[in-house]
Amino acid sequence: MTAITLHSRGPQETQALGRALGAALVAGQVIALIGPLGAGKTTLVKGLAAGAGVADPRRVNSPTFVLVNEYEAAEGGQELRIHHVDAYRLRGGGDLEALGFDEMLTQGVVVVEWADRVVDLLPPDTLTIRLSPAAEEARTLVCAAGGPGSARLLAALSRWAEGDE
Repeated sequence: MTAITLHSRGPQETQALGRALGAALVAGQVIALIGPLGAGKTTLVKGLAAGAGVADPRRVNSPTFVLVNEYEAAEGGQELRIHHVDAYRLRGGGDLEALGFDEMLTQGVVVVEWADRVVDLLPPDTLTIRLSPAAEEARTLVCAAGGPGSARLLAALSRWAEGDE
């Protein structure tokens, strides 16, 4: 497993990081977001949606009570469906399966907030991002790739960190 640590000075940088990630997405990828309440998980997803080409990323919000939000993205002429899952209220992988997780994997990208609650169901080739508050608005993001697809996403984040994106 390959990993990098990134630092964000505030919500704008977290969204910029998300945009770099979103621009690199292809169908079948899974992103696991882990961190406490207020760590910036949904902020990252807002940027990811913008980078993937979601027409109105302002509509991206945490699916805490509905459990799954879907966004249609069109980047570079290709359509991509983003499934934004909030696992906070789930009791485990069985609940995620009941939501149609396997079908989501075949239809697009799956981004799971509170992924530590359903880690047993996530595929090995998952990009895991652990967000931790570092200061009032600053965040530390530890990003780990579990396989070749997520390693490609990790490389996009690394390029962003180096200022090449």
